[in-house]
Amino acid sequence: MTTRASRSTLIAFALPGVLVLALFFLLPVSTVLIGAFSDGGAAFYRLATDPVFWNGLRGTLILGTVAPLFSLAVGFCVALTLARISPTLRTSALIAISLPLTFSGLIVAYGFILLLGRAGFVTLLLAELGFDPAVTGAFIFSPLGLGLAYSYYLVPRVVLIVLPAIINFDRTQLIAARSLGANAFRSVVEIMLPQILPSLVAAFCLTSAVAVGAYGTALALVGTQVNILPLVLYSKISETGTDLPAASATSLVLVAICALVVSLGEMIRPKGGRRG
Repeated sequence: MTTRASRSTLIAFALPGVLVLALFFLLPVSTVLIGAFSDGGAAFYRLATDPVFWNGLRGTLILGTVAPLFSLAVGFCVALTLARISPTLRTSALIAISLPLTFSGLIVAYGFILLLGRAGFVTLLLAELGFDPAVTGAFIFSPLGLGLAYSYYLVPRVVLIVLPAIINFDRTQLIAARSLGANAFRSVVEIMLPQILPSLVAAFCLTSAVAVGAYGTALALVGTQVNILPLVLYSKISETGTDLPAASATSLVLVAICALVVSLGEMIRPKGGRRG
């Protein structure tokens, strides 16, 4: 016999979530929307005719695709390894892996500068081997270096999402495939990956949304040398030039991209779940 909660009880439980959504999402987005149209919508025309905006959009889409894909590959391998060790050791490893999620973007950026910057620890070690510090130290300030810094806190997210699916996967299927002549790589690709695909898609979409909207790490590492939308937004509200309507319009574009990516993941995930 089951007892159904009353309507008033359900409303009471839903009210805190509704208030949080209204105060920290709907209200800020509405304010930004009003600001974007404060000049009659001319801000969107200025963005559409601004090559800096389009270059920033291209850079954002590239960074928001490449860094999550790299993080997905690394995170999957890490999760696959963690699934094979004892629960106690796995818990300790997860605590260590989750630590990057507690750091701000600025701390991550300065950590990479101290490690891989022009006077960084790794750069000086490579200099002892004959590598030019001016070349190796410039890597972290490039788009590839920025993607590597992003991966530092994207990989833990991938691990935390994918690991439960790998743990619950029936490994007897892999054993059966190996007994029929398939190698380990083919067994994982053709048997495991299709069944955990919903988790992989969810991990990619989440990390992609994080990478698209990340701001602190990019600003501390590359300043405005790499053209991505968060830094384009920064340039429109900096001391050198203020264009609040255009900044609001850029913010709406970022919100739309993130919402589209997350929605795509939610649309794909149920199909994968039914297939598994």
